[in-house]
Amino acid sequence: MLQFFTTLLQAVLIQLAGLFGIFFVIGFFQSIIQAKTLENYQRSLGWKGILWTAWMGTPIHEIGHYFFAKIFHHRVDSVRIFEPNEESGNLGHVSHAYNTKSIYQKLGNFFIGSAPMIFGSIVLVIFLYFFVPNAKEIFNPLFAEFKNPLDFLQAVYDSLKNLFTLDNISKWSFWLFFYLSLAVASHMAPSKPDRRGMWSGFFWIVLLMILINITTLLLGVDITVYILNLSQFLGLFVAIFVYSLLLSFLHYLVSVLLRLFFHK
Repeated sequence: MLQFFTTLLQAVLIQLAGLFGIFFVIGFFQSIIQAKTLENYQRSLGWKGILWTAWMGTPIHEIGHYFFAKIFHHRVDSVRIFEPNEESGNLGHVSHAYNTKSIYQKLGNFFIGSAPMIFGSIVLVIFLYFFVPNAKEIFNPLFAEFKNPLDFLQAVYDSLKNLFTLDNISKWSFWLFFYLSLAVASHMAPSKPDRRGMWSGFFWIVLLMILINITTLLLGVDITVYILNLSQFLGLFVAIFVYSLLLSFLHYLVSVLLRLFFHK
C-alpha cells in the first residue's frame, strides 16, 4: 500500500510540473517584474507613463479573461478592456461569477486566471507570423526530441537566435513586431486576484489528476509518460513565455533608466 501511494505521489507531482510548472514559474517572475516596472514609472513619468504599453497590453489581458470565462461557462457581469483609473491603479477588469457546485467551472478558475499568459502568447504568435519573414522556421528547434532539460534550453536559445537575425532586425516590420510584442508581454502577468483564482482552480485540477492516476495505477497503467509526451507539444508556448519574460525585463530596464533621469 505504501508503495502504491509513493508511486501515486511521484506520478502526480511529475505530471503537474510537466504540464503546469511553466505557468507558475514564468508567471511569478513576470508579476515581480511588472510590479517593479509600474513602480518605476510612477516615480519618473507618473502613473500615466505605463500607458504607452498598456493601451495594447491591457485589452489583450482582459480579452483573455473574458474568452476563458465564456469557455468555462462563468457568468460575466462586467467587462472593461481598457479603463485606466489613477486612483485605484486599475487599467481594466472582467468581473465574473461561477456556480460553486460545478467542478468544470471551478477548474476554469485556473485557466481564467492564467488567461493573460495563454491568450497573450497566442497573440504574440499571430504577430510573429504577420510581421517576421522567417516566422515558420524560428521555433523549429522546439519540435525536436529532447533527452534532458539542457537540450530543451538549447532549443529555446536557438529559437530566440533565429528570431533576432541580422536580416530580421534590418526590417521595419520586425521593429513593429518588437514594439507590439513588448506592449503585450508587459501586461501578461496575472494580477493578485488572477493568482488567487489560479490557485483555487489548481486545487481541483490536482484533485482530478489524483483520481485519474489512482484509477490508471489500479489498472496497471502509469500515464506519466503520456502526460510528459503531451507537455512536449507545449514547447512553442514555453518559448513564447521565455520571450515575453525577456521583453518584460527589457521594459523594466527602460523604466529604470527613466527613473534615473526623471526621478520625482
